[in-house]
Amino acid sequence: MKTRPPTHPGSGAHTSLSRSRFKVDSNHAPLLVIWEVTRSCELACLHCRAEAIHKRDPLELSLDEGKALLDDVHRMGTPLIIFTGGDPFQREDLEALIAHAARLGLRVGTIPATTDRLTRERMISIRAAGLDQMAISIDGETAAKHDNFRQVPGSFAKAMQAARWAHELDIPLQVNTVFGAWNADDFDALADLVTSLRIVFWEVFFLVPTGRGVGLEGCTVDQFETLFAKLDALSQRVDFKVKVTEAQHYRRFLAERYPDQQSLAAAHGHMPSVAVNAGRGFCFVDHTGVVSPSGFLPFPCGNVRQQSIVDIYRESPTFRALRNPDLLEGACGQCPHRVVCGGGSRARAYALTGNLHAPEPGCILTQAPTRLVEGMGVEPTTS
Repeated sequence: MKTRPPTHPGSGAHTSLSRSRFKVDSNHAPLLVIWEVTRSCELACLHCRAEAIHKRDPLELSLDEGKALLDDVHRMGTPLIIFTGGDPFQREDLEALIAHAARLGLRVGTIPATTDRLTRERMISIRAAGLDQMAISIDGETAAKHDNFRQVPGSFAKAMQAARWAHELDIPLQVNTVFGAWNADDFDALADLVTSLRIVFWEVFFLVPTGRGVGLEGCTVDQFETLFAKLDALSQRVDFKVKVTEAQHYRRFLAERYPDQQSLAAAHGHMPSVAVNAGRGFCFVDHTGVVSPSGFLPFPCGNVRQQSIVDIYRESPTFRALRNPDLLEGACGQCPHRVVCGGGSRARAYALTGNLHAPEPGCILTQAPTRLVEGMGVEPTTS
């Protein structure tokens, strides 16, 4: 099979899987599909939305079913596919899935767990199959903090080794980090570590209390605002892409800080006018084929074994409702930034309220609605 030639992340020849590169009508196709190819994993991470265990499910989508799903993802017009888990390296046919996606022209990423399955030989294999980018998770700037979070000793060391192998093998490297109240004060130290790893992409997740994560405390609104300021400053001084996930109200922060497109573009380059959010530009398929707006919003809307993902994404009442900013309630419903940020994390709002359209609990405008009046000409609400 002919594969795309590898390029070194620092060479300038490679462009990361940056979502701003692609133009997609989110009413007809998601910008990216995340497929949980297995839920099995040897780690026991404190925040795991999947509550993964080290056992393969016999009901996982087969290789042929997976290829059919990828065919539909391509037909829908989606440019990005991410193979996640659990640990996708627990699937022996991962390379076959990557190769099929690459042949279709999809840009392909994967997120292996930092276990003994993450070997140099396996990384060579997935790169040869056509992988465009690999992510590893780093959730503490020290081995003690990271390993405690991942609940397996040696996980941090394996992540550092994987980063070195990625550079040796010319695999563009992404780092994922989850933030909550427990490590919000560690941002600077984590940013220094991540910057030292010569990555192309840092995906900064903010905790959504689902799965095992219900026992953790998310960021306060003040911590969100502090971290948003730090993310803004960091993104302007590093040469890798910084992406914020499950904190779409970061875009509200940027809109307030940079009130015109010229100043925003000068600071951050081109940004899409509408945030990617659960069900709007984003779609999740679990290991058994169940389709949800997001892995952090496990709201079943169909199964690819009975219905095309194309029809589910375009026609599901839940997906369509999530794409309608006019359905947002409370402070989010009245906010002038409701379109640009999509009402913040719909997954967090649902997890904490049981209401798909409730205000984003982590946004300062939700907690201090009088700010909606000050200088915005919008009346507050008590709903």
